[in-house]
Amino acid sequence: MEKEEYFSVHCAVNISLEPLSSEQTLPDREAFLDEIPPLFRVASECIELEENAERELSRYGSEESKSLMKYLSVQNEKINMLLSFILLQHNATTQRYTTEAFGAGALTLLIAQRDLLSSKQWQVGSLYRINIFLDSPAAAVYCYGSITACEHISEEQAQITLRYDLIQEADRDLLIRAALHQQQKVLRRRAEARTNTTNK
Repeated sequence: MEKEEYFSVHCAVNISLEPLSSEQTLPDREAFLDEIPPLFRVASECIELEENAERELSRYGSEESKSLMKYLSVQNEKINMLLSFILLQHNATTQRYTTEAFGAGALTLLIAQRDLLSSKQWQVGSLYRINIFLDSPAAAVYCYGSITACEHISEEQAQITLRYDLIQEADRDLLIRAALHQQQKVLRRRAEARTNTTNK
């Protein structure tokens, strides 16, 4: 069965990568769910609680419920931002990277050519434990992935593509929402630029 295709957006997102040794394999689904760190679970549950509250409040059309929904959304955003910050601090600095692009199916990042040449961890097929730290919605995703492409793009840099091999569906939905949010920001900026050009 072919894997579903998802779009990616060019965006800098903080991630951490932990390479698995050549002897390690992906855990089964049950073991994967059991090993997800508690803080990652809390971040996901906060988003789910917010969505449930929004659904409940959307039944009422009053201004009061809209104000309350906005207030709850801001509070949830604060909590998730704090959780993302704490999670980010728990990762070794040597494993931190910033994406060039990300989506619900894969992410890409740039690394130095010297790193590519000095380490076998960047070979196609290499497995990684991946932590993704999103800003909007503020959340953290825990998953596994593998390198599907490694391209030399200059004398100094190489582009690495990692596909998610093991991820919760709720987290994939989060990545879709985050990618859509980034795409909407780009479209708004383009529309504003066109309007400004027209008005000159």
